[in-house]
Amino acid sequence: KTTNPRPVWRRLLAALCWFMAGEFIVGGAVKFLPGETFFGPPYAERFADWGYPSWFRFVVGGGELVAASLLLVPRRRLAGAAILVVVLTGAVLTHVVNQDPLGESVSAPVHLALVGLVAWAHRPVGPRDVPVLQRLPG
Repeated sequence: KTTNPRPVWRRLLAALCWFMAGEFIVGGAVKFLPGETFFGPPYAERFADWGYPSWFRFVVGGGELVAASLLLVPRRRLAGAAILVVVLTGAVLTHVVNQDPLGESVSAPVHLALVGLVAWAHRPVGPRDVPVLQRLPG
């Protein structure tokens, strides 16, 4: 009888990373579309309504795509989560400042909490977890 050496919480965390990567691949990709999306009006209009230049959607969408791809690689999940913490903090603040309805505003803080959990779970906890410190003598 063989057992899986990975604890259940590690497998759940990996599944969460894959699920969020899928969400952010879709969410990032639609920001590049010129017209309406299944999320509503064109993102060029939405960003302008929020007070940003319409081209800023490409920066946010690109950040989401890069972060999503990093979430798929276990050794790069901290970097992906860190990028999403920045993007989602901006999203939460944007929704608060613009007083958007709760239905439009709930996703960003929920995802911020989830990527915060991913970042915390993948943080370096000792010298062995920091690649540069592994190469130092002593």
